Amino acid sequence: MNGPFLQLNPKDNVLVARRLAEAGVDVKLPDGLTITLSQPIPLAHKIASRDIASGERILKYGMPIGIATEDIPAGVHVHVHNIRSAYTATYALQDANGQSTEVSK
Repeated sequence: MNGPFLQLNPKDNVLVARRLAEAGVDVKLPDGLTITLSQPIPLAHKIASRDIASGERILKYGMPIGIATEDIPAGVHVHVHNIRSAYTATYALQDANGQSTEVSK
């Protein structure tokens, strides 16, 4: 994708800023629509590549990175103010005998 944003995986519902994207910049979304940014988006931050419903998983690198806490219209900044973590441990610690131990939080 050209311009200030990059889609890292075709499954993603966010685009990642390749550089600071100033307010007023037009961004062509994957579905062909063009939006105008209403606020600056910092380097490496995300915008919605399409409308995302509250409760929907946020996908980056084709993997879930969080859950929308509110409806996020296409082109809006996606960050800690409108998503929550969906992180769950994907590993278990083992003791010296190879037995799983509970991971303390």
